Amino acid sequence: MKSFTTLALLMYCYVFSFAQGTLFGHVLSADETPLPGATIQLLEINRATISDADGFFRFDKIEEGTYQLQIDYLGYSPFVKTIHIQAATERDFTLAQTELEIEEVLIYGNWADEQTPMSFTNFKKEDIETKNLGQDVPYLLRWSPSVVVTSDAGTGIGYTGIRIRGTDPSRINVTINGIPLNDSESQSSFWVDLPDFLSSTESVQIQRGVGSSTNGAAAFGGTINLNTAKLSNTAYATVASSIGSFNTQKYNVSLGSGLLENNLSFDARLSKISSDGYINRASSDLKSYFVSAAYVGDKASLRFNVFSGHEITYQAWNGVPAQYIDDDELRKTNTAGTEKSGEPHDNEVDDYTQTHYQIHYNQELAKNANLNIAFHYTKGLGFFEQYKAAQDLVDYNLTPDAGIETTDLIRRRWLDNDFYGTVFSLNVNPSSKMRATLGGGWNKYLGQHFGEVIWARFMSSGEQGQRYYDNDAQKTDFNIFAKMNYQLSPQLNTYLDLQYRSVDYTFLGFDNDGKNLTQN
Repeated sequence: MKSFTTLALLMYCYVFSFAQGTLFGHVLSADETPLPGATIQLLEINRATISDADGFFRFDKIEEGTYQLQIDYLGYSPFVKTIHIQAATERDFTLAQTELEIEEVLIYGNWADEQTPMSFTNFKKEDIETKNLGQDVPYLLRWSPSVVVTSDAGTGIGYTGIRIRGTDPSRINVTINGIPLNDSESQSSFWVDLPDFLSSTESVQIQRGVGSSTNGAAAFGGTINLNTAKLSNTAYATVASSIGSFNTQKYNVSLGSGLLENNLSFDARLSKISSDGYINRASSDLKSYFVSAAYVGDKASLRFNVFSGHEITYQAWNGVPAQYIDDDELRKTNTAGTEKSGEPHDNEVDDYTQTHYQIHYNQELAKNANLNIAFHYTKGLGFFEQYKAAQDLVDYNLTPDAGIETTDLIRRRWLDNDFYGTVFSLNVNPSSKMRATLGGGWNKYLGQHFGEVIWARFMSSGEQGQRYYDNDAQKTDFNIFAKMNYQLSPQLNTYLDLQYRSVDYTFLGFDNDGKNLTQN
C-alpha cells in the first residue's frame, strides 16, 4: 500500500510538470524588422510581457491549452490570434503597419513609452468611453496614481482642477495633438472651456513628475497629452444622452463619413451639458462642437480641426468654510452674489467662449523618418460678472459727488485673447535600438484685460459700460528640443533629453486695482 501511494504521487508530479508550457518567439514588421517594446498579452490569464531590442519575448510556466493572444505596438494594427500552447511553443508574429497613421504621427514626439524613464498612464478610447459621463478631463484621470481632482460645483461639471503629485495646474503641461493648451499668463488649463471634449478624444496620456521635452510651458509636476486624431474607415452616426443627480444632463450627436474614395474623411460632434450643481446656485450651461477634415495619401496626410466651447457657469470658486463640512446644508453654501441685499445676484456668472483651429501636416521622408508640422490659432473672449456693495467711487474712476463716496455696482471683467503659432517634430528611427526626435515651436499670445461698470446705484459723472481698468499683454515663446533613446541591452536603456526655451513677456497698462503694471 505504501509503495502504491508513492508511485501514484510520482505520477501526479510528472503529469503536473509536463502540463506546464512555454511560449516564445519574435514580434516583427512585414519586412522582418524586429519590433522592440511591443506589448504581448495572454488575455485569459491576464499575463503580459514586452519584446526586447531584438523583438524577442517569452512566457514561462503557462498551462497547456488554447489562449487568445494580443499584440500592440505604436504605429501598427492590433494583432489578435488564437494559439495553442504546449510544452515549448515557438511562434513569430508579423504585425501590419497601420495604413491610417494620423493619430500615431501627432503623438509621436510628445508621448512617453516603455523605454522612456518616467512614470505614465495611457487611456485608450475604450477606457474613455466607459468613464465619459460629461465630466471634465480631470475626472477621467482621478483614478490614476498621485492624482487629486476638485470641482467648484461638486459634480465634475463646470470649473474643475487637478493636482499631480501635489503640484498645482500651473505646473502641469497640457497639449492637444501636440499643441499647448495652458493659458500663456496664468499657465493653468481651464477645462470648462472645452465641455465634453472627451467625446472627441481618442487617447490620453498622463505623465507624473518632470515630463519629457514637449511643446508649451515647462512641466514640473506632470504632463497631460490628449490626442483627437483618429481616422475611421467606415461611416458612423451616434446619438447619446445621460441624466444624473442635481439635474445633470448631457446630450451629443456625432457623425463621420469614413474614408471616402478620394482619400478624404470628415467628422463632427455637437454637445450640450447642463447641471444645477451640488453647491447652491452652482449651475452650468455648456455647449461645444468639434469638426475635423482629413486627407490621407500614401506618404503624406493633412488634417484640419476646429473645436469650440461656450460656458456659462454660476461662480462657485469661493469655496466652503471648513466648519461647514459636517453640516448637510451648510456644506452647500455659496457666497458668490450675496453682497446684494435680499436674494443673491442672479447673474453672478462666468461667460466665456474659446475656439481652436489646428492644421496638421505629416510627411514620410523615408522608411524610418517622418516630419510633422502643425499650425494653430485660438480665440478666447468672455467675462465674469460680480455684484459689489459699498465700493469706493474713486476705485472705478468715478467722481464723488454731494458727499457720496461709495455705491453698489455691477462690474464685468473681460478677457479678449489670441494665441497662435507653429510646432514641429522630426522623428527618426535609424535602427531597432535607436530612436530620435528633434522638435520645437514658436507661439505668440496677445491678451487684453479690461473691466466695465455696467450698472451702479450712483453713477456720478460716469456712463454705463465705463471702463475702470485696461491693459494689454504680449508673450512670445520659442523652444527647441532633442530627444534620443538608445537600447544598449535588453536590461539597459539610455535616454537623452535636451531643451532650449526663450520667453519674452510684455505687460502694458493698469490692473483691476488701478496699479500701473507696465513691464517687459
